[in-house]
Amino acid sequence: MDAEALEREGLAAAAAATTSEEIESVRVEYLGRKSVLKQALREVRDRETGMTLNAVRVRLEEAIDAREAELARAELDERLTTERVDVTLPVGGYERGRLHLITQIRREVEDVFLGLGYTVVDGREVELTHYNFDGLNFPPAHPARSSLASLFVDDEVVLRTETSPSQIRAMEGQQPPVYICTLGRVYRRDTPDATHSPIFHQVEGLAVDEGITLADLKGTLRHLLRQLFGEDVDARFVTDFFPFTEPSLGAYVSCFVCKGAGCRLCKYEGWIEIGGSGMVDPNVLRFVGYDPDRVSGFAFGWGLERIAIVRHGVPDIRMLWEDDLRVLGQF
Repeated sequence: MDAEALEREGLAAAAAATTSEEIESVRVEYLGRKSVLKQALREVRDRETGMTLNAVRVRLEEAIDAREAELARAELDERLTTERVDVTLPVGGYERGRLHLITQIRREVEDVFLGLGYTVVDGREVELTHYNFDGLNFPPAHPARSSLASLFVDDEVVLRTETSPSQIRAMEGQQPPVYICTLGRVYRRDTPDATHSPIFHQVEGLAVDEGITLADLKGTLRHLLRQLFGEDVDARFVTDFFPFTEPSLGAYVSCFVCKGAGCRLCKYEGWIEIGGSGMVDPNVLRFVGYDPDRVSGFAFGWGLERIAIVRHGVPDIRMLWEDDLRVLGQF
């Protein structure tokens, strides 16, 4: 191999390169692993030839590096000249994200009950009928136990219809006093419409201790309602029926739009229904091994979507889950 000829050729190729891509090609051709020079270095058998070839390699590397730096400076100068940015122009940006409205309300409710000394408990969304129905005093023929009303996996497993099974599991694991709040998704075989969805979110609270009365229930719920809807709202309770509470009460909040005078939101009644509540049925206490003669308790269950559409005047519950930023961006 003629080392001097190879050096002259390599130096000429480096000098002729006009772009970073071209000088990189020169480097690969003359100094790459498969280049003639590298192959010759691998086959060297005497000291003099090795020194000569290494000297050629060093001079080629220096020349190529120098040309590469020169081209990089030239390309940078060209970009600085041609790619000008008008710093006086307004620039676009990304809007900051936010929590979904239901998540916001869930956290508000959690904060209220944490402030009252309650423990927030997570539960299973796929439950045993033992906890979803039996433990909550649902008789065998209750409509909720029908496959027309609930979503069953098999005869003993169901997608929970409410978050109440978490309360049963919590009571089984500890002795009174019990003060817990449980929130999460629940499932029912409902046809989607403006006020119903087969998947929605609930918040349920439970307090079991000695001497718990209806007055404690009303006071707790009035506090929660005022935290959610404003200090000037009022609450009222009417008799109702739920298998797991006795007596049972329906909770209503005074319409915060018309202040009780009557409007479309409250259907001209002055009151808006929020959810159910009541004193824990003695059968439920016995189911978890509590003595209903020694302890009593109250429980309530409300839909988070219900709170959202009432508080913000959302006309259709489905709007919360259609991922329309024109709707969700308002909250």
